[in-house]
Amino acid sequence: MKRLLIASKNKGKIEEIKHALDGLSRELGIEVLSMNDMPGDDNLKEVEEPAMTYEGNAIIKAMIIGNRFKMLTLADDTGLEIDALDGRPGVNSRRYGDGTAEGNNKKLLEELKDVLNEKRTARFKSVIAVYDPETGKVRTCEGKIEGIIGRELKGEGGFGYDPLFFAPELGKTLAEISFEEKIASDHRARAMEKVKDILKDFMTENIAIIL
Repeated sequence: MKRLLIASKNKGKIEEIKHALDGLSRELGIEVLSMNDMPGDDNLKEVEEPAMTYEGNAIIKAMIIGNRFKMLTLADDTGLEIDALDGRPGVNSRRYGDGTAEGNNKKLLEELKDVLNEKRTARFKSVIAVYDPETGKVRTCEGKIEGIIGRELKGEGGFGYDPLFFAPELGKTLAEISFEEKIASDHRARAMEKVKDILKDFMTENIAIIL
């Protein structure tokens, strides 16, 4: 059986990606794993993100993990861009405050406390990179969703900034929608729809996959 490794230790992200790939994995006979399943070398399980773009970080993670495990690798980088903050936190989203969801959200609310509701527009972006260490080929795709940053946390689902991100097209924050809605419509889900074709191309070359 072919293998697919998710290059992440984030349980929320892993669950979303696994569900997004459920039909494809069954169709192609893929065993889906995450970095939490991989043995040894914990230092390589959390890859630094030194690039100034989502694409750059996704490619770096995909190449490091792909070369380490000698498999086709899929990695993502995601960020929240807020217009009133000139696009921040952007590529620094994961480590914007103290690196925890609570700390990051607290800092964001403090910075936006005097910003009018109509000026709190934002978007989530996800870029996914697929890297094949055997050929050196890499391909990327992007997904995004527009929204507004709320003034308080709402919802118990999701992770990260989801409780603050209100999506007008869904009528709720990303933490208030159901898991089924999230994996069908958020930024990562939209990127994953595009990446399925990339994965199919690699799979037809009979190469084991790491996500």
